[in-house]
Amino acid sequence: MKIKTIILAAGQGTRMKSQKAKVLHKIAGKSMLRRVVETSQELQSEIIVVYGRGGEQVKQSLADLPIKWVQQEEPLGTGHAVQQAISQVSQDEVALILYGDVPLIRSETLGKIIEGLSDESLSLLTVKLRDPTGYGRIKRTDGVVEKIVEQKDANETELAINEVNTGIMAVNGGALATWLSALKNNNSQNEYYLTDVIEMAAKQGVPINTFHPHDAFEVEGVNSKQQLHALERHYQMQQAESLMAAGVTLADKNRIDIRGDLNITGGDVFIDVNNVFEGSVSLGEGVEVGPNCVIKDATVGANTVIKANSVLEDCTIGSNVSVGPFARIRPGTVLENSARVGNFVEIKKTTVGEGSKVSHLSYIGDAEVGKGVNIGAGTITCNYDGINKLKTIIEDGAFIGSGTQLVAPVTIGAGATIGAGTTLSKDAPKDTLTVTRAKQITLEGWKKPTKE
Repeated sequence: MKIKTIILAAGQGTRMKSQKAKVLHKIAGKSMLRRVVETSQELQSEIIVVYGRGGEQVKQSLADLPIKWVQQEEPLGTGHAVQQAISQVSQDEVALILYGDVPLIRSETLGKIIEGLSDESLSLLTVKLRDPTGYGRIKRTDGVVEKIVEQKDANETELAINEVNTGIMAVNGGALATWLSALKNNNSQNEYYLTDVIEMAAKQGVPINTFHPHDAFEVEGVNSKQQLHALERHYQMQQAESLMAAGVTLADKNRIDIRGDLNITGGDVFIDVNNVFEGSVSLGEGVEVGPNCVIKDATVGANTVIKANSVLEDCTIGSNVSVGPFARIRPGTVLENSARVGNFVEIKKTTVGEGSKVSHLSYIGDAEVGKGVNIGAGTITCNYDGINKLKTIIEDGAFIGSGTQLVAPVTIGAGATIGAGTTLSKDAPKDTLTVTRAKQITLEGWKKPTKE
């Protein structure tokens, strides 16, 4: 059974009050449309996206994904939108209809409605709501779906129905093409409703199989910033509950944001409040993450402590490492086992060897730091000459005094000591003391300047 997924993404989203296309607004760091596309891909489906006027930004944002794009030049309703794409679906293929502003639909739910489909039937996803206002009602006769009645066209009895249409359906491509060609726009909105397909199918005696999502949030759409926020918080709560079920201790499940994949590889992980995890992050056994940290595309080894207000990006952190507080670990950095990086330290594209320390107020970039090295406060690797990035090598056991500038390219030999206040522009031999420091003088009789 070959599946073609048609995703409707042409809505203008005026209530979002934004210049950005509605479907490009994000849930957990990923656009709503991208979420729907990636969910569809789990079904091994080909993707067709229907976009509206000014949709070039939508196409550009998903240029990395294999999508066929179809434009709906005029917003004449959901049925009209699907009409633009139906030529891409063969008669013997399954058309799965989804929406770019319904971002939390699960592939498991879609799998159910596809499995329940045959050549002679239609699968429809419905949901029961306490407040069905705004949704099309599922009208049944003796339990059999008869049609969908839109809110603006419903009478008092129909408005009391709490089973509503989600708009998500799976149907044989040939049958859908026939029904789409027969759509009329004689309704209060003068639009071509996709929902009218259900009534056509019912009148022809086609079985309409209905299915329900795991929860209502799966099928909730976004038309305002308030609805966007509600889905964001629901999604984040789901992530938090999953983490706690896996044994992670959260200081507050309401104050953690996961904008990617957070993989926990061991027990006794503790995550304090207000932490943001982006991209692909892995935390090993016994890791502790202090409050207010941002960790993106990073691997953190067992028993490492990330202290408050630290930012880690595209880096690899070993076991028994201490980072922060107020540390910034930039892309390309590797902190090997038992390394220590303290407060107000920035490290970029550098390997810090086992047991080495950069305790405070330093910038180390484009460097190789060996084992057991101590780097004093205020140390700077001067790695950029205005054109090129140059390398600093600090070999095992070296001691770098406070307030030093290491002008790359430069190598500091194993066991060497660099005296405080040194500006090092030449290699320092191993097991020696190197210092560059002007002679200290005192001027007798010197008077401080005074204001005139």
